[in-house]
Amino acid sequence: MATAEIGNRSAVLAAARHDAAGVLELTRGLVAVPSRGGIDDYGPIVDLLTGWLRSRQLDPRVLYADDGTAIAVVCEITGEHPGPRLVLDACLDTAPFGDLTAWTHPPTTPVEHDGWLYGRGTADSKVAVATFCHLVAQIAATQRHLIHGRLVLLFDLDEHTGTFGGAKSYFEGSDAPTDVAGVMIGYPGVTKLVVGGRGVHRVQLYVHGVSSHSGGRHRTPNAIAKAAQLVQALTGERLEGTDERFPMGPAITVTAIDGGQGYSVTPDLCTVNVDIRTTGTFSDHDARQLLKRVIAGIDGDWPATRATTINTVTSWPPYALPDNHPLPTALLSATSDLGLTVQTKVAGPSNIGCYLAGHGVPATAGFGVNYTGLHSTDERIEIAGIPLVQAAYHTAVLTFLTST
Repeated sequence: MATAEIGNRSAVLAAARHDAAGVLELTRGLVAVPSRGGIDDYGPIVDLLTGWLRSRQLDPRVLYADDGTAIAVVCEITGEHPGPRLVLDACLDTAPFGDLTAWTHPPTTPVEHDGWLYGRGTADSKVAVATFCHLVAQIAATQRHLIHGRLVLLFDLDEHTGTFGGAKSYFEGSDAPTDVAGVMIGYPGVTKLVVGGRGVHRVQLYVHGVSSHSGGRHRTPNAIAKAAQLVQALTGERLEGTDERFPMGPAITVTAIDGGQGYSVTPDLCTVNVDIRTTGTFSDHDARQLLKRVIAGIDGDWPATRATTINTVTSWPPYALPDNHPLPTALLSATSDLGLTVQTKVAGPSNIGCYLAGHGVPATAGFGVNYTGLHSTDERIEIAGIPLVQAAYHTAVLTFLTST
């Protein structure tokens, strides 16, 4: 793209259309390499992606967990002017396959049919990886002189495990950057730009009883029975906290329960997993206080048992970017220029943007290609929309990194 064409909608879209075949080819290649989170060896897909980046004169590096497992691929280009970092983020691992016999085409056989590309990870989020790679390669080759700061690719290989090890390694590691002005996450969905999400407060409760022989003369308090009473009390709670930025409101869900073994022992321990979604008016503190209040009531009903203990597993804050924040503004302006109607949305589910919000890093998520079958059978994307998505991100990146 010539310098004179920068910012020209037709030129940006033409460049994206020129890349479309390459984006599709790379997406197909990535889909063909299984990368299920916590299941597959990540080595082959890391080799494929880093090889592609190096062939475009880019310099990727791989982040590793303590056990030597690859958890992210990072690639950075530096502009010719000082400025902050903007990160383009997408996950390179995928959900499991599920029932293989239910798929129309095998999940690692990328098949094009009626304008759609089938395969596990097409939507979440290998097409975003391929799109971001082409976008950055193009900027590095022709527009680096315009960039104020640095443009970073961050592809997480530990997203679908729920651990987010790649993101944590990048943002919390010994050489973590301190100048990240924003993150654009390439989750799919062409009509919505996610600018926030409810927070999450996840705990595991250790509910105690007293062990004894189940057939003995003397009955002792049963941890499972106590846990059942606690579960009933928790699910009966009605969480308050109206907040126009979080229309779904706070919520509490018991997601797992485990206790006992065999038949002859009265169980003395039962664990209960609880997921609480927080908002701007129902905070992490409110979630903790609710748990303590309900637990204290149940423990009071079972005086012969030890008090229930709480282990906090995950705590991410809710976040919602203001309407005038430059990150979504750049993307919304770009999509509007391309004739797309995109609305902002604060999502009910948490996303990695909540984790980033805890580190003071603003993030958008959820704008990408049209899709269906996310995490389910016959996951697929609409091929025709790929150039529009790339052009939108290209324009937004240039806007953001030349105006910040």
